[in-house]
Amino acid sequence: MKQSQPNTQNIYSQAAVDAFTKLNPQSALQNPVMLLVWLGIIVTLILTITPNLFGEIPSQNPRLFNGLVTFILLVTIYAGNLGEAIAEAQGKAQANKLRSLKSETIAKKLAADGTITEVPSNTLQRGDTVYVVAGDIIPADGEVILGVGSVDESAIIGESAPVLKESGSEVASSVTEGTRIISDELIICVTADPGQGFIDRMIALMEGETRRKTPNEMALQAFLAVMALIFLFVVVTLPAFAFYLQLPISATILVALLVSLMPTTIAALFNTISIAGIERIANSNVIANSRDAERCVDVNTLVIDKTGTITLGNRLAEDFIPINGHSQSEVAALAMAASVFDDTPEGKSIIRLADKLGAKIDFDPQRCEAVYFSTSTRMSGTNLPNGSQVRKGALVAIKKFVADQNQKLSPEVNIACERVALQGGTPLVVCLDGEIYGIIYLKDIVKPGIRDRFYRLQRLGIYTIMVTGDNTTTAGVISREAGIDDFIAEATPEDKITVIRQQQAAGKLVAMTGEGNNDAPALAQANIGLAMNTGTQAAKSAAKMVDLDSDPTKFIDIVAIGKQLLMTRGALTTFSITNDIAKYFAILPILFTTLNLGRFNLMQLSSTNSAVLSVLIYNAIAIFCFIPLALRGIKFRPMSANQIFQSHLLIYGLGGAIVPFVAIKLIDIAVTAVGLA
Repeated sequence: MKQSQPNTQNIYSQAAVDAFTKLNPQSALQNPVMLLVWLGIIVTLILTITPNLFGEIPSQNPRLFNGLVTFILLVTIYAGNLGEAIAEAQGKAQANKLRSLKSETIAKKLAADGTITEVPSNTLQRGDTVYVVAGDIIPADGEVILGVGSVDESAIIGESAPVLKESGSEVASSVTEGTRIISDELIICVTADPGQGFIDRMIALMEGETRRKTPNEMALQAFLAVMALIFLFVVVTLPAFAFYLQLPISATILVALLVSLMPTTIAALFNTISIAGIERIANSNVIANSRDAERCVDVNTLVIDKTGTITLGNRLAEDFIPINGHSQSEVAALAMAASVFDDTPEGKSIIRLADKLGAKIDFDPQRCEAVYFSTSTRMSGTNLPNGSQVRKGALVAIKKFVADQNQKLSPEVNIACERVALQGGTPLVVCLDGEIYGIIYLKDIVKPGIRDRFYRLQRLGIYTIMVTGDNTTTAGVISREAGIDDFIAEATPEDKITVIRQQQAAGKLVAMTGEGNNDAPALAQANIGLAMNTGTQAAKSAAKMVDLDSDPTKFIDIVAIGKQLLMTRGALTTFSITNDIAKYFAILPILFTTLNLGRFNLMQLSSTNSAVLSVLIYNAIAIFCFIPLALRGIKFRPMSANQIFQSHLLIYGLGGAIVPFVAIKLIDIAVTAVGLA
């Protein structure tokens, strides 16, 4: 959501408190590494109270040492909790802002007999009809079924410009709860039951109510569990080895060794990375979860609808082009007659343009028969009282209609349609019975900056296919202007599904963006469906994700967030594992000094106790230091998997191997100086 950021100081203060409440071993049951840390805390706490529980271990002030280890391990747990608490607090702060939009309002419920009853907005059910006038808060998600009005959606999408909403439009009839109508009046059919609206879904997403682990998360967690078990086995076998060599090792040092060698950095920040990723998705104005974002990373093909996604979607009549010896006024009058029953924005724009040119109809519409547009006929019109048939539609459809009237088609029609198509417009042919009078030039505009966005998709290795009902020439012009890889023209809704299935059969992971009712089946068929918020309820219900900004290239941002999640986990995992090198050299050589391993004590640490405390303190500090990275994620740049691996190996692998040597030595000096070891 593009809203003002919540108070950062309040977030951190609340997170600091919440991190303490999370100091509960039960919260670590799903994290095997942190669960072992908790078990270690229990052991060291018992040894703090009863140092000789497992036998006499020669040591100076064992209670102090055991107590310090217990405290540092608690701080380690707290560090991980703090990152998670900050991520959750940020999400809850945004959710609270959204919740404020849901403050209970009084809705004007419209009954079947036309009477209006004022009811609380939270009692509205799917299928109810409400009436709103200028100044009213829209009480529920819905579709405009009557009227035209401007709606302020800035609270939802962050854009201050009002959005025109009207009935009969596939791209401008959807309204969202919490927005405000600022002009005219609307009658709205409610499309969501209480608690199921867009704001409710976004709140649930930000508060983690619908969160499930992704396959990548489960795989990484399984890997961490295996590593934890390996190190546990190593540490458990050490006492027998030490007994054979007559080297006393306390249980506290064994616990410290286990915690130090396990990948605690990534384990502690595991949930933080995922929760922060969900928040970044929400802040991109997309209703989705981390599972879908990570699946987008593997998408090979993006199938895109043209109208309303690549273009602005409000195709309007630009001109009437006469042919076959007819005049522009004749074409305008016939176009108006064909559009009398057309309640779409296109139909209304045709009537407005014809009226502007002085065209009139010379018949009573109530005595006429309406012929509505369908995807199978691809034309609409009016059957006049005198038996004449006025039609407007795609060239292919009108050709068939004219042929059925046993009339011949003039070559001039093809030339005129081609000229309109070459300008990126959509030609509608107008005819009376079997005679073609002219062309309606419908103009649509490619969304600004979309070519650069599609270029970025290509750099990500995603193949783009535009599917449109327009003719081949128009589709070609639009696809070249937008930078689309391929296009399919004169397509039906079934063709969209066929394209997706063909790509899936070839082993591709397919994403689809769309916003109309005819896009819903394809959105459901695709592996990932991204519906535009300006689209219909059917499209948004069929899709797995909804973009509140209605930007078809928002897919780029979702892919980037998904890659960020993977890269951040990969980087911290690499760092955690390479850290072990320094920790080995910090603890093991000084632990087995009698085996002449002193030459491996590269850091020249002061004592065994100092080495253990220094490593544990470093471990906790590292988690604190990586909290900002876990929250914001690694900056994504389009590059190959091999380049990403090399970059991580150089920065986090080499850094993870070198930094601990310096840090642990400095901590050892400080620990020795204050007399803790």
